[in-house]
Amino acid sequence: MLKTVKVGSCVSVQGILVRKLKDGKMVVRVGERLFTGTPVAKAA
Repeated sequence: MLKTVKVGSCVSVQGILVRKLKDGKMVVRVGERLFTGTPVAKAA
């Protein structure tokens, strides 16, 4: 499933969901790299 996470104040990353963490953050994979960040809410 494709998800977008915010990894900084101005940086967001879109990738394949790897796992959800207990603190509410998510880990996504882009190629060989893993990024951890807060999920971006869906637009209406």
